[in-house]
Amino acid sequence: MKLDRTYQRELLEMLAQSYPRPYDIRQLFRDMDDGATERYAANVMYLEEHGLADSAIQYGLDGHMSSGLPRITAKGMDFLADDGGLSAILGVVTVKLHEDTLKELIGNRIAESDLPASEKNRLLDQLKSLPGETIKHLTFKRVDAGLANWPTALQAIEQFVHRVGS
Repeated sequence: MKLDRTYQRELLEMLAQSYPRPYDIRQLFRDMDDGATERYAANVMYLEEHGLADSAIQYGLDGHMSSGLPRITAKGMDFLADDGGLSAILGVVTVKLHEDTLKELIGNRIAESDLPASEKNRLLDQLKSLPGETIKHLTFKRVDAGLANWPTALQAIEQFVHRVGS
């Protein structure tokens, strides 16, 4: 296979040397045979398809490859950064759940429980009257309880991921 992770990293590091300018690849091409050129083209185009580099490679109708000067992208620079670069900062997902949503989620679990109907009704009535801060605290407690029972929580995560991925 022409794709090589180690070589791809070397290419990105090479391109990063001249960032934000394109990298002058001409000397490297002079030293390449046909196999090395194909290996280069396959790997740098793969990086381009993932948004990590601009390959500047074009193929003519006759199959002849021509290359301009390749350049690493900002996404490629972030990939090389130990901290993930700005992509790690900008890609943070914040999940906010409204108090009513949390009450509904907890209420559904109470309603589905094996408790007697009178006990369910009592808990559901109490839940409706709880202030937001108490609901927040209760939610954290439920998350902690789920994580404390890690094997069961992990199994639930695996089942959910499998179901969503199907």
